Amino acid sequence: MPDSETGRLSFKLVYYGPAQSGKTTNLLRLHDQLSPELKGEMMTLETQDDRTLFFDLLPLGFRAPSGLLIKFRLFTVPGQVAHDGTRKAVLSRADGVVFVADSDRAQETNNAESFQTLAGNCSRVGLDFERLPLVVQFNKRDLPSAVPEAEIRERWSAAPWPLVFASALRGEGVAASFEALLRSTYRRFNESCELASRHALDEDALVAGAFGKSAGR
Repeated sequence: MPDSETGRLSFKLVYYGPAQSGKTTNLLRLHDQLSPELKGEMMTLETQDDRTLFFDLLPLGFRAPSGLLIKFRLFTVPGQVAHDGTRKAVLSRADGVVFVADSDRAQETNNAESFQTLAGNCSRVGLDFERLPLVVQFNKRDLPSAVPEAEIRERWSAAPWPLVFASALRGEGVAASFEALLRSTYRRFNESCELASRHALDEDALVAGAFGKSAGR
């Protein structure tokens, strides 16, 4: 959990999902869409047959009105079943997750299994899945075999998480998914980190700061 007592606050945000669902493409496109001064270099951690991508957003941070310095670290996890150990390690201490599902109808079982693995791994690394800021992105909407949006919405209608439809390859829905996660993360940590009450930082200002804009713009 972030700690605002040190005068700085760092959020770890993870892109999780089945193999080839577009997690890496999401991170690459988001990195492309952000202004150079807002982001650190894209880095890769490679182990045998897998890789984890990450970059620091706001490497110099942005400041709340109180002076609190806020930063974000964004990670992907390898999707292959064999790399569950790496997934758990990257997921550990995460403050929020974008679950990237593949819209291809042939991938429905893989999506479901990966989502169940996410819930299980959260428990294993000490995260409260019920309270975890989570956004579900259905990627690859450009595929002719994509499950219709109405069908997905009906299937997920009882779920509490925001749904975003995306084509990360085209850069569509990438920023919207990230913004939805920022908003969920703010609501989860606002009270415990006293973001509004002590640091005069509201939800819109957090989102604006992460995208390098003033809250009024």
